[in-house]
Amino acid sequence: MSGDLERRYRRVLRLLPGWYRQLWEEDMVAAFLDGWLTGDPEADEYISKAAGPEWAEVASVAGLAARLYLGGAGAPRRYFAWGQAIRRAVLTVMLVHATLALDVLVLTAWNRRLFGLPAPPASLMTPSPGGAWPAVYYAVNIAWIVVFAALALGHYRAARVLAALAIVPGLAALLQAQLTGIMPAPFGSWALWVLFNLVPVAAMTAFHRDAPPAAPWPWLLALPANYLLVVVPLLAIQATGNSAWLPDFPGLCCLLVALACLAHAPRAWSRQADGSGVWSLTLTLLAAVAGAYRIITLSGYLHDPHLIKVSLAELLILAAAAALVAPDAARAQAATPAPPPHRRTMAA
Repeated sequence: MSGDLERRYRRVLRLLPGWYRQLWEEDMVAAFLDGWLTGDPEADEYISKAAGPEWAEVASVAGLAARLYLGGAGAPRRYFAWGQAIRRAVLTVMLVHATLALDVLVLTAWNRRLFGLPAPPASLMTPSPGGAWPAVYYAVNIAWIVVFAALALGHYRAARVLAALAIVPGLAALLQAQLTGIMPAPFGSWALWVLFNLVPVAAMTAFHRDAPPAAPWPWLLALPANYLLVVVPLLAIQATGNSAWLPDFPGLCCLLVALACLAHAPRAWSRQADGSGVWSLTLTLLAAVAGAYRIITLSGYLHDPHLIKVSLAELLILAAAAALVAPDAARAQAATPAPPPHRRTMAA
């Protein structure tokens, strides 16, 4: 009687990993069918033909599949490694957002001579356009700092909601530019929005109740350290009027990820450091994102052969550095043990 309905539910359950289906598929199918079947042969025959998984049920299974593939405590090693790597990659991208936001706020305060600051060099002066868009842009930058802090401190739901709201103004600006030909400064391109806004916000699904909490203080301290070690030297070079020596943002991303890979390579090749494989996998993911962004933005330099060569050199450096940690990243999927469930998971 329930053959067609059962097949439809089993088709939905294919979204789940194979190891989970082996354990729970029969129980889940039985529970789904119990919610539909009445015991009356005629009614059950009609239900088997006309009924099917509701959207809420499909969404529930899809959400469960995302949590299982982006594994937390107790998940198989391969899924746990991918889950940890994606969580660390998202935190790193949010760190970049927060650092850029901090730079915007510092330069704004400096340009407006707040707190008794002297006037900045002419090369660091930024115009202050009128209208509502600049205010929205500043609000978005503040939101990114809050999102990063919320993720680091374990407030995952608040971070997801605020991040989803923070990417809306950038999308609205891009759509306005698409329709009117006028881009509300200083929002970026489609490539920047997709790779550094939409994709990381979607990947925040990896921060679920079974995910081991990140150590908050190293991540929080990374924000001022990143600003002092990366942004301040760049500002110093720009203040001297030698901004032509500075790479553009895609090139800077490639070089920073390459430096991180080189710094991590000795640990990755030692094969004795606990957790090195997850960081290798994280750096490989970040290298893929930075490389994709660099490749997409090459079209803007077709008129300048010199910049094309520089961009290709950045890609080559990134690929060579990522190759050093790639073998350790591959081993991580089979060699990373999953920790036991922590107290928050057990309570849930």
